[in-house]
Amino acid sequence: MSQTNWIRVLEANKFMRSRQEVIAFETALAELAKHPQTEDLPTLHLMFDDRCEQPEVMFSLLHFLESFDLQQQLQAFITVAPQLIGLAQDWARIIHTRILNDDSACQLYRELLHSVNSQHPNFIRQLLEDSATGHLTDLNSPGELIKQV
Repeated sequence: MSQTNWIRVLEANKFMRSRQEVIAFETALAELAKHPQTEDLPTLHLMFDDRCEQPEVMFSLLHFLESFDLQQQLQAFITVAPQLIGLAQDWARIIHTRILNDDSACQLYRELLHSVNSQHPNFIRQLLEDSATGHLTDLNSPGELIKQV
């Protein structure tokens, strides 16, 4: 099966609502790991979804992404961060925190963000505002208020 097809399998099973979906997701990820492709990084980042029912399995995707060259992985994350925040705010926060907790990753992340912000003024500000707006919207939903109590 081609890389594109394995990515489609990930996409189709990313919610992991059944044992079959978990197995399909894990199998596709294992196949992709045999021949990692840097150009797949943005698409792979967008596989994260906060509605996934098996977050411990989704962490295997995170570990796979972290196995790529650091600069390529960070660049892909920065590229898709605005979309990722909309799809998977919790996962975006987890990835962001992991970057900040690694000294070399944090330094490179800072350099890359500075570069992006100089090319697209207010990128970082807009990203943070979008994240905060999404977070506040989530906190205003009845389900989230119950979870916070």
